[in-house]
Amino acid sequence: MNEKASPKILIAEDVESNFLYLKAVLSKLNATIYWAKNGIEAVEICEKNPIDLVFMDLQMPEMNGYEATEILKKKLPKLPIVAQTAFAMSDDREKALDSGCDDYLAKPIKSKDLLNVVEKYITL
Repeated sequence: MNEKASPKILIAEDVESNFLYLKAVLSKLNATIYWAKNGIEAVEICEKNPIDLVFMDLQMPEMNGYEATEILKKKLPKLPIVAQTAFAMSDDREKALDSGCDDYLAKPIKSKDLLNVVEKYITL
């Protein structure tokens, strides 16, 4: 039986407690988890590693998630990027999708919703 390579997931999130929560939920998947604390790091990690899925916080220092998503989609158009934000204004979802995000999760993120999104983009 062939072993499927563990998925590589980037969590772009500047708040450590939010990162640790997402990492804990995703640990059930035997995934390799990368952490970017801002949009600049997110772009660098995706350029240097074969990332399968990105969870992109939209509100980050130095470079926000909208800008990072636009850059990544130009370089890696097939990379699935899921926006995540605590500021779930009605136009945030539209703005996230317009910037190139493939999906959107509002914080606080429920573990079931997070895992459903992973299954949508990664074959486990």
